[in-house]
Amino acid sequence: MKTEVLSRALTLRAAPCFMRPMNALQPRATAPQAEPPFVLRRPAVPTPLVFASPHSGRRYPDDLLQASALDDRAIRKSEDAFVDELIDGAVEHGAAVIACSVARAYVDVNREPWELDPAMFEDDLPPFARAQTARVQAGLGSIAKVVAEGQEIYARKLTFAEAEARIGAVHAPYHKALAALVAEAKARFGLAVLIDWHSMPSAAGRAESRRGRIKPDVVLGDRHGEACGRPLSDLVRRELEAAGYAVAMNSPYAGGWTTQTYGRPKDGVHALQIELDRGLYLDERRVEPGAGFAGLKADLERLFARLAAADWAALHRT
Repeated sequence: MKTEVLSRALTLRAAPCFMRPMNALQPRATAPQAEPPFVLRRPAVPTPLVFASPHSGRRYPDDLLQASALDDRAIRKSEDAFVDELIDGAVEHGAAVIACSVARAYVDVNREPWELDPAMFEDDLPPFARAQTARVQAGLGSIAKVVAEGQEIYARKLTFAEAEARIGAVHAPYHKALAALVAEAKARFGLAVLIDWHSMPSAAGRAESRRGRIKPDVVLGDRHGEACGRPLSDLVRRELEAAGYAVAMNSPYAGGWTTQTYGRPKDGVHALQIELDRGLYLDERRVEPGAGFAGLKADLERLFARLAAADWAALHRT
């Protein structure tokens, strides 16, 4: 099986529209990293499938740890721990798999890059970095203020230069690579099927149950039909339900920035976000694989095989 780790020098064939205005500041040049901010594995026999894991990174750079007010375990509470390992077998079924290797707490690649909270910084932010989105207000911008359970990450205010360096070193190269994978699939097959993999705290499912909804094991997010054609979301839902999982659609997660940015069904790019309940596979307190890890991984392998064998002609008509 051909395995490739892509460097940050990857040439972008087609980028999503997430760049700052042309007259805005450009990211400062950063020193070359010892290793790229993501791992990319390519299949020997490609399909239109592109799998991404933006939040499973376990690299916590020194500058983050030195500025943090949290201990080593608390800072990992927002990490989609081991999701990259749950989906790594998709390469054997024709999917290109990219996983951000740098921690979400350092920079969140599933956010608009300049989605920053001015209150976190000691200096003024430029106008393009002042978007007051719901995610920023919740402390979950591209440079997060809090981890899960609302614990504040930092013991001090950051500088905009620090944010620029993180975005330039991690966010930009990750999305150059991801956009190139999507463009390659579309050029080769006439369409691309991007699945963005995440995990959700067990508490999120329990909250849904208290609201009178099903307690989901899996939440599929397609931006309420805007990010992918129904044949994709229907197939995934059908296969997961057949395996015994309770599946919800768009609640409480309708799809993040990646799904919103890349999902363009009319242009042949279909994006679906999948959230897995961490209680299925993870010891959430210790942040270690739990007793259900092997079983969930095996069920996902069967889903990958089904996706690889799918006839995507119906998506061309959506």
